[in-house]
Order: sequence, then C-alpha cells, then structure tokens
Amino acid sequence: MSARVLPNYINGQWVPSQAHEFKEVINPATGEVLARTPFSTPAEVDAAVQAAARAFPAWRETPAVARVQYLFQMKQVLEREFETISRQIVIEHGKTLKEARGELRRAIENIDVATGIPTLMQGYFSEDIARGIDEIMIRQPVGVAAIITPFNFPAMIPFWFMPYAIATGNTVVLKVSERTPTTMTLIMELIHDEVGLPPGVVNLVHGAGEVAVGLIDHPLVAAVSFVGSTPVARKVYSRAAANGKRVQAQGGAKNPLVIMPDADPETTVRVVTDSVYGNAGQRCLAASLVITVGEAREKFVPLLAQAARERVVGYGLDEGVQMGPIVSAESKARIEGLIEEGVREGATLLVDGRGATVAGYERGFWLRPTILDGVPEGGTIFNTEIFGPVMGLMHAATLDEAIRLANRIQYGNMACIFTANGSAAREFRYRVQAGNIGVNIGVAAPMAFFPFSGWKQSFFGDLHAQNRHAVEFYTQTKVVVERWFKEWTREF
Repeated sequence: MSARVLPNYINGQWVPSQAHEFKEVINPATGEVLARTPFSTPAEVDAAVQAAARAFPAWRETPAVARVQYLFQMKQVLEREFETISRQIVIEHGKTLKEARGELRRAIENIDVATGIPTLMQGYFSEDIARGIDEIMIRQPVGVAAIITPFNFPAMIPFWFMPYAIATGNTVVLKVSERTPTTMTLIMELIHDEVGLPPGVVNLVHGAGEVAVGLIDHPLVAAVSFVGSTPVARKVYSRAAANGKRVQAQGGAKNPLVIMPDADPETTVRVVTDSVYGNAGQRCLAASLVITVGEAREKFVPLLAQAARERVVGYGLDEGVQMGPIVSAESKARIEGLIEEGVREGATLLVDGRGATVAGYERGFWLRPTILDGVPEGGTIFNTEIFGPVMGLMHAATLDEAIRLANRIQYGNMACIFTANGSAAREFRYRVQAGNIGVNIGVAAPMAFFPFSGWKQSFFGDLHAQNRHAVEFYTQTKVVVERWFKEWTREF
C-alpha cells in the first residue's frame, strides 16, 4: 500500500497536488515511509498566493480584537491535541518526546504573545504639534506573507511567524520542509476543522526549493520570512530584497560555549551536553564549539567525554531515551564526512559516535554523541555548521583568548559562558558578537515575548522573529498630520 500523498491547503480547502515529483517522508528511527511530499506546481503556488491576496482586504478590515479570537481558539486546539501533535513530531523528525513537547510549548507561547496584538499594534498620537494640528502614527498590515520553514522544528518555527502575521491583518502562504511536512499538515487539519479561519487567510503549499523560489518571486507576496542554512538564507534575502519585498532570513550558526575554571562541574557538564546533543544537534542554537579556559581543560574534558558516552540513544517514543536519530540518511552521511574531515585536519577523535546501531531499529539513521578534541582554529569544524551531535573542543589560556575565538566565528546566533564570576560573565556578554547570550545557560533561546536575535552570518535583515520585531515586520507605519478648521464643522 503506497503512502499518502499530502494535499495542499488552498483557500480553505484541501486540494490534491498535480505534481509529478515527490519526496518520501521517512520515520528516521524505523525507516517507515510516513507520507509523500508533492513538489507542487507553479500553478498551485500561484493559486495559494492568489487566494491569500483575495482574502487580504476583508481580513485587514477585520478588527484586531476579532482577529485574535481565532488565535485563542487555535491555542485551545493545540493544548487539547498536545500529546498527539508531540508524538507526530517525534515520528517524522526523530527527536525525543520530551524535546517535542518543549517545541510545541514554544509554538503555543508565540500564540499567547500574538493575542496581545491589539496592544502591540498601538501607534502614537500627538496633539497640537503646531497650533490646531495633530499627528498620528498608525500601523497597517503589509499584505501577503510567505513563510518558509526548515525540518528541525516542524511545529515551532512556523509559529514564530504565522500568529503575528495573521493577527496584524496579513494573510499567509506557508511552505514547510519537504522532509518534515506531516506535523503542520496535522495542525492545519485541526485549524481547518475547529478554528474556522476565513478561506485564504492561511494557506499551506508543499514542495522544495522551486516552490520557495516561486513564493519569493511572486509579485503579490509582500513579505518573506525564512529559516534555513546560511547559504540559502543569503540567497533568499538577496532575491526577495531585489524583488522589493520585506525579508527576514535566519541562517546557520556555530555557537561557542566557554567554560571557566570556576564553573560548577555537575551543572555545567549536564547543561553543556544537553545543549550539544539535544535534538541530536539539529538546531540553530545547539552548542557546537566548547572552549575551556585555563585549568578547566583538565577538569571538564574527561567529564564531558563520559557524559557523551553515557547518553542514551534510541527511538524518541521509548522510555528513557535522551537522543534520537539523525533526520535522514543524507544528513547522517554528511555529518560523518565532516567528522572525518576534522580528524584529517588534526583534531583528536575523543568519542566516536559513528557506526552506531539501536536494537530493534536497525533501519534508523543512528549517530551517537561524538567529540573532536583540539579543533584547529580556522579549519572546517571551526567554520562549518555541522548540525549534528558533534562537540568540537578548543582550549584557551584566558577569557580574552576565548572571546577572540568566539568572535572569529563567522556566525553570531548564540554564545554562552559558564562561570561563578560576575565580572567574567559581564565581560563576555558585553564583548561577544552574538545576538543571543547565555550565562550558565546552554541554550539561550529567547521566550516568545523577546525577539529571536541573530548577528553576522546567522541573520539577514533588520527585524527578527517573535514579539515586537514580528509586529514591526508584518506592519508598515503610516503617519497622518491633520488640521480641522472650525468654520468647516457645523455645531450639533
């Protein structure tokens, strides 16, 4: 029996795709084929954008307080179906159930924040800027927004954008990763059945790069939100901007964690290994370079190696599992190739996670936690986002040297320090060139009421995802200067 071909969701209806090319969606732990993603046709992309464009005028005129009522309903549905959606994330992505639940909770947090749009959209009013003249700044939606999201957080990342876009009065065309499309398909089925958004306000079209390009190039798309690798993010930003669109493009990362000699061993080792190996390292806030300072090397390296070897790898739905598989065979092969390249460049393979198997799941894409010690500065491992469960270890004599190493990295998504010294922590957060900083925190992921910052090659644009940045991105300001002469008005 062939796997289900996922339909597109256009203008409030589920529409079978006329595509001739498909990608199998595979459970990375079991090897089971879950569904087939259609590579939608240009006509289907156009139909989704046209539906969003037709829905925009009426949706824009819907009062903000009425628009957010749909978000309250959306939250209720996601809360009720929380476990079902979380399990679907595990099945198609491979992360653990605990990680999936955390991801979905973050998605719901963004709905929570977006329900405050009636306040967040407030402009400014200034009376009597000159005699009898008032000035007002108001916010209005930009139009149709294209949202293009990656495989690693199939539920969370769409909700970095979608709740804010529709709450501010825009309409949306969403393209999720062709590798993990079943989670958002399930969520959209729930939204369709129980939330009742007007047709065309939110559309879902499946596909790969050509679909993304079709959205970026479409003349009726006003704004593009993207998350993916840096090379693709750079292209998305350039292409969308050249087409006169607003664009926010989140790219890759190479996040350094600095361990000072005075850091608490037990907490630091636990938090650092969770940061490196959580989500099997497949997240843009995963720690991938750990820099020990001074005497911390002798204290922490053996502890980190032990923790890596002891981490329980398996199917994310099984009890006690701490790390799941890699999302695909292709990703696993790429990561293993980078490990080999690191060894060729001079790093020592302290813990080798290659060649892993898990009993009962022999068809899964397994790679156990790995540690490369003595990563050379400026080499492949230093510069490359591995996006897998690989810790690169480097060593610095001083905090100054550690900060220099951190700032040499081309990316600027996150950087963290582990220390009991407040002065060292302040120096680190003040000088390190990254948009998200952690102090004794392994994953400095901003809550939904803060923007998801990123610097350097980790972000292209001006306004990030979440909260006020999202509100500003999906709205444009209009300034009105007005004067009324008394003789033009009649008395009542």
